[in-house]
Amino acid sequence: MNHGTMAGKFRQIAFLGNHLPRQCGIATFTTDLSGAIAAESPNADCLVVAMNDAGKSYAYPPRVRFDVAENDIASYRAAADYLNAGKIDVVSVQHEYGIFGGKAGNYLLTLLRKLRMPIVTTVHTVLGKPDSMQRRAMSEIARLSKRLVVMSAYGAALLHNVNGIAEDKIDIIPHGIPNVPVTGRSKKELGIEGKSAILTFGLLSPDKGIEHVIEALPAILARYPDTVYVVLGATHPHIRERYGESYRESLERRAQVLGVASSMIFHNRFVSRGEVVKFLSAADIYVTPYLNPEQSTSGTLAYAVGAGKAVISTPYLYARELLADGRGVLVPWKDSQTIARAAAHGRSMVWPAVARRYLQSFEQACSREQSVARVSQGLDIRARGVST
Repeated sequence: MNHGTMAGKFRQIAFLGNHLPRQCGIATFTTDLSGAIAAESPNADCLVVAMNDAGKSYAYPPRVRFDVAENDIASYRAAADYLNAGKIDVVSVQHEYGIFGGKAGNYLLTLLRKLRMPIVTTVHTVLGKPDSMQRRAMSEIARLSKRLVVMSAYGAALLHNVNGIAEDKIDIIPHGIPNVPVTGRSKKELGIEGKSAILTFGLLSPDKGIEHVIEALPAILARYPDTVYVVLGATHPHIRERYGESYRESLERRAQVLGVASSMIFHNRFVSRGEVVKFLSAADIYVTPYLNPEQSTSGTLAYAVGAGKAVISTPYLYARELLADGRGVLVPWKDSQTIARAAAHGRSMVWPAVARRYLQSFEQACSREQSVARVSQGLDIRARGVST
């Protein structure tokens, strides 16, 4: 399919998900994806319907045209009416159970059932053992969506095997990453010139397992005394609201007890993409020591692989797939061949390439048996007694 023709096909593309300045991974993803697709489709109007968490509002940029209160079901109906009133060709939904109201986020279904244009849903968390509500919600999302996007082959297999979703309805598109320049200047700017930098970044929460890296530091420093471990990122807002900074403080105490505090740097803030690029450029090794074996995506890991960094990771699902074939998982020190393979793999994950893959998925959603599907969907809804 001709990329130029495809990109020029769309008049309006809408995105539903969290959006910066809300601080979370989905917000960063929606912001980056909508921006990358806008750059690839300059004639299309890319707009966002943003999800607000309970009791919060944000100073959104102009691309965000409408926001939805997580726990107000009337707000979901209003968002559907807003989208239907426009000339929107396709809606790209960013799905994570926790960002939508109702049991297993089922308020989202109220919105999706009302939409009159094709829906393409990116499934950010694919559960191997969903409860009955989660299973029901995902089945309905799959029924209402023309295409489902996952970021790994494992996620696609789970959707097929656990939820019974047809394989030909699923697109595997990697998590987008920024184009990270390789430069020695970043180390100087960050005050770690001459140091061997290990980096972990992302919102802090106890399932990130950072304490295990700190416990490894004495052995690392014994062999490589010029090492510095940089932990970059604010505590997750929901963790901070419930527990304050207790996790970060426990990490700092552990570093002091082990005598490695002087070889650690905590940057306690939510960082912009520009800052992330600078830190990644300065890092020699990237570590994701996550504790959740079912973690199905990690934007931070994707960023690091795309930057050509040596990567050490616990074997959570996404890491096992992304770092297969010698691209990572305990990458040997100074193994330039392995690092080069990681960099080569990562080039297919830069945002412009990912945006083009999404446009192909949107194109398929808009063209493939659309009229037939619309008629059958209407019959199905009426058969179940649901008003349209």
